[in-house]
Amino acid sequence: MKKKNTSGPRFKALLKVANITTTGFAEYLGTAPQNVHNWYTRGVPDHCMEAVARKLSVNSEWLKYLEGPKDAKHLRLVSDTGNTFDAQALRGIYTVIEPTDVELHFYKEAPIAPGSSKTHVIEDTSHPIRLPRSHLDSLEINHADAICAYMIGNSMAEKIEDGSTIAIDRGLTQIVDGEIYAIEHDGMLRIKYLHRMPGNGLRMRSHNSAEYPDETFRAAQIEEQNIRVLGWVFWWSTLNKRRPPIPFL
Repeated sequence: MKKKNTSGPRFKALLKVANITTTGFAEYLGTAPQNVHNWYTRGVPDHCMEAVARKLSVNSEWLKYLEGPKDAKHLRLVSDTGNTFDAQALRGIYTVIEPTDVELHFYKEAPIAPGSSKTHVIEDTSHPIRLPRSHLDSLEINHADAICAYMIGNSMAEKIEDGSTIAIDRGLTQIVDGEIYAIEHDGMLRIKYLHRMPGNGLRMRSHNSAEYPDETFRAAQIEEQNIRVLGWVFWWSTLNKRRPPIPFL
């Protein structure tokens, strides 16, 4: 005779003891809240049983049939969102410990209207970038202030190559001479070394100074040309342009 899956009441009790909401557990598991609610009466379905048991750190046989020991060994779990969870049932605790990564919103230069030659800097929600939380914390960057963009052009070569992903701290817009910043210049996204000039002026310098001479702007020109410092560039990635050939093959 086939044993009956009686997991529903135990599953519901585990969530209650651990103070996990139906919606919260559905998010952790990547399913709909209504599915989780249905499991209270119908029982956890077979295809989800092992995953649910792992997330609650219990023995799946105990959860399903009330057989064997209740507790599985302590697990640290990483969800699809990058959060690490402590799901030890003995302590009745289910809390977010710390996300291992931070998701940074991506920004790009785009036309203000189809066919327009004038551009502005906008968020591109299809391109989130993840960076280790430790990188931001070590630089005392507020996670909400960090954004990403692409380096366009070779003005910063060979420091930052064309096409590199860069990370920007919007919390640091005050100019520190010689640091690299992202600037919106009349709708154009530019990456430059910045230097302060007398009279609230500004000098932009490219790493590739042989092709891109310094640009100097008076205070009035900064306002007229809509020059705005977006933030300090604290990280960049560079992909090699080619794979090296292997000799003697």
